[in-house]
Amino acid sequence: MTEAIRGELHGTITSAASGDEVAFGQIVGAHHDHMRRVCRFITRDDGLAEDAVQAAWTIAWRKLGSLRDPARLRPWLISVAANEAKRMAKRRRRRLEVEVDVDATERPGGVDPATGIDRVDLRRAMAGLDPDDRALLAMRYVAGFSSSELADVTGLSAPGTRARLARLLKRLREELDHG
Repeated sequence: MTEAIRGELHGTITSAASGDEVAFGQIVGAHHDHMRRVCRFITRDDGLAEDAVQAAWTIAWRKLGSLRDPARLRPWLISVAANEAKRMAKRRRRRLEVEVDVDATERPGGVDPATGIDRVDLRRAMAGLDPDDRALLAMRYVAGFSSSELADVTGLSAPGTRARLARLLKRLREELDHG
């Protein structure tokens, strides 16, 4: 990040932290979709994900002034949203609902039931993960956090974070192979 961009971002954050709704709106516009995607991955529910993001924005509005490094804005916002999504998912465990597209006009006898089964298996395997594990996967693969960014958010070392991710992926693969 160049010094000019860092200075502009710092100015926007400072203005928003001082109550400038337009500056805060710029931050929301730049980060809302990323936060929603991460929350959707964690909660597996559009409504709950949107509730988590709204709660995260309330927290961000209150605590934006505590952010010391403007370059950390995106990871900070996404981790706040992920924490809200985890909290809500743990509080409101919901049954997994899976939609399978069925088009009986496709061929005589309808659609082969095996169509899309891999997707169903993956959703079922993901549903079996703890919200903390889904949050880690979401921050890595949905938000694109690096190992060092994940380490900052989780409190683990970068190698520890990579090892935890490797264990999670291995577990998912084994469940899909045996499921």
